[in-house]
Amino acid sequence: MADDTQPAASDTEQRPTGLLSRLRQPPRCSMLRMLVIGVIFGVVVWGGLNTGMEYTNRSEFCISCHEMTIPYEELKKTVHFSNRVGTSTACADCHVASSKNPIDYGRKFTMKVLAARDVIGHLSGIVDTPEKFDAHRLEMAKRVWQKMKDSDSKECRNCHNFDTMDLSKQKKRSQVKHEEAREDRKTCIDCHKGISHKPVHQDLEEEGGSPPAAEQKKEG
Repeated sequence: MADDTQPAASDTEQRPTGLLSRLRQPPRCSMLRMLVIGVIFGVVVWGGLNTGMEYTNRSEFCISCHEMTIPYEELKKTVHFSNRVGTSTACADCHVASSKNPIDYGRKFTMKVLAARDVIGHLSGIVDTPEKFDAHRLEMAKRVWQKMKDSDSKECRNCHNFDTMDLSKQKKRSQVKHEEAREDRKTCIDCHKGISHKPVHQDLEEEGGSPPAAEQKKEG
C-alpha cells in the first residue's frame, strides 16, 4: 500500500537560479533551434554593424564635421576626385579602406575604431579652423603616411597594382620609377605624398628629412 505521507514528485523540476547551475544544466532546447537562433542573431548583429560602418564611411558623413570640409575641398581639385575616366575616390577609400579581400574586414573595423580620435578632435576644437588645421596638418599627415606604410599602401593598391600596370602606357620617367620601386620593394606612399590634399611633405626637410624627388612633383 502506497505511503500517502510521502510528498508527490513535482511534475516540473525547479529551474536552477544561479549562473553556474545554469551552465551545468543543458538547455531544454533542440540543437537545431539553437543553431537557427544563433544564425539569425549573428546576421542581425553583423548586418547592423556593417550597415553602421558603411553609413559612416560616406563622405557626406565625414564632412558633417565642418573642419573636414577643408581637406575635402582640396580633394575635389585633384585627379583622385575628377578625371577623364570618371573614377572618383571618397574619404573612406583612403582613410578607412581595407583591401578587397574579405578577410581584411577586421582591419576595416580597426580603422573605424581609430577614427574615433577624429570625433574627439571635433568636440575639443583642436582643428576647427583653417588656421588650426594647417598648424596640425603635418602631424596628421605623418600619422596617415605611417599607417599606409605599415599596411604596404593597401589603400592605394585597391585601385593601383604593380601586377596590372601597363608600363608601356606610362611616361618614361614613371616607368623607371615604378621599376625601381619594385626592385627596391618600396610602397606607394614612399613616393606619392601630397597628391590628394595640400602638399606638406616638403616640410619634412625642416625636421631633417628629405623627401624623394618624386614627391616634389604634384600629380596632374
